[in-house]
Amino acid sequence: VVAEGQNVSVNGAAVPEGRPYLHKGLGVTWPGDWVAVASSLGVRVAWDRHLAVTVTAEPELRGGTWGLCGTYTDDPADDFVLPNGDIAAFTAAFGSAWKVP
Repeated sequence: VVAEGQNVSVNGAAVPEGRPYLHKGLGVTWPGDWVAVASSLGVRVAWDRHLAVTVTAEPELRGGTWGLCGTYTDDPADDFVLPNGDIAAFTAAFGSAWKVP
């Protein structure tokens, strides 16, 4: 899913604003001024189409995530786990470690 400004696309195909999209466990909806993407994996990402982003994970994923959204364990000591399993000392190092080309 790519969202840029008012435009949203899934695998290169435009999703018209305001029209719900559902295909193979991926849904795109338009709650108010936001656009939300939900997957059958139990993760939902909502974006206000400006700066704010929220990520919600189902309780079944507790302790089974990592990356920029953390480990979902409610333990602040493991919030900055790097791809190699170490803990980053600084937030900038954590963010940079998860950067993709």
